[in-house]
Amino acid sequence: MKSKHSFTLSQLAELCDVELSGNGSELISGIGTIGGAKKGEITFLANSLYRDSLKNTQASAVILSTVDQSFSPTHCLISANPYATYAKVAQLLFPFDEKPSRVHSSAVVADDVVLPQSISIGAHVVIESGVRLGEGVVIEAGCYIGQDCVIGNETYLYPHVTLYHQTQIGQRAIVHSGVVVGSDGFGMAWDKGKWIKIPQIGQVIIGDDVEIGANTTIDRGAIDNTIIEDGVKLDNQIQIAHNCHVGAHTVIAGCTGVSGSTKIGKHCRIGGGVGIVGHLEICDGVTVTGFTMITKSITEPGVYSSGVPGAQHKEWLETLVYLRHLPDWAKRIKALEKVTKKEE
Repeated sequence: MKSKHSFTLSQLAELCDVELSGNGSELISGIGTIGGAKKGEITFLANSLYRDSLKNTQASAVILSTVDQSFSPTHCLISANPYATYAKVAQLLFPFDEKPSRVHSSAVVADDVVLPQSISIGAHVVIESGVRLGEGVVIEAGCYIGQDCVIGNETYLYPHVTLYHQTQIGQRAIVHSGVVVGSDGFGMAWDKGKWIKIPQIGQVIIGDDVEIGANTTIDRGAIDNTIIEDGVKLDNQIQIAHNCHVGAHTVIAGCTGVSGSTKIGKHCRIGGGVGIVGHLEICDGVTVTGFTMITKSITEPGVYSSGVPGAQHKEWLETLVYLRHLPDWAKRIKALEKVTKKEE
């Protein structure tokens, strides 16, 4: 992929604080995969298992580790963390396009809202009373910002984001299209054959450098606030229920559901399609693999999994037969153990 920007390898090495091996004047103006990169583009090798594929690359340079350097047929940026260096190079070559400061004529902004000079507001945006906006905020077309919301400096809202009243978002956040923050939590009380709605009076507080993927929903707290700490990255179509607390620099993949009042620690990695029941705690440094069901608190860091991997339909049906017999077999084994102990 070609960029509007260009850097020499020497410049990239200095900006990314990595070692250069090769011609520092080589000009880089794009990024590609090992197999798809062309002259003038840089690629990366993050996993040594694929280093044999480097021999055919047409890239002008490769980001890799010291142990893989000898496999490269071209110039190198040598990094202890090639994937992170690739991310930094990508940010340099493909920075966010700065939006010009403007307020579209169709935007509806409450009279008491002070708009910084550096703000960009797109078509049909609605901003209610009491909202506070930082410098460099971008609010694209069709967004709704509810009463008394706070949005920090340089936060970017893509089209059709909805922030309910009193939502707070920190600095440099990225919120993708279709996100809803601050909607009512699923709070009901059962009484005499019907459900009574419980007003959700808490807020959602989101820290700095958070990214929220498309169509993710984060419910406001029932009483206490729902909190997303600094550096959290949320994928698309995630549900964060009321009163949840997600610790700093945790990442959660798509289609995961986090039930109410769950506390997830810092630096956790939650895979896609995970279900987490409510009112439990997950400590710092936990990895949960995809489609796992978490039903109790986790107090030790590590990798946690559940579920049955896919198999051919016939094989699965045969396995299901055995699964149905497990309770009976368990009883029979216990009975045999008792007999064996008596004989001993």
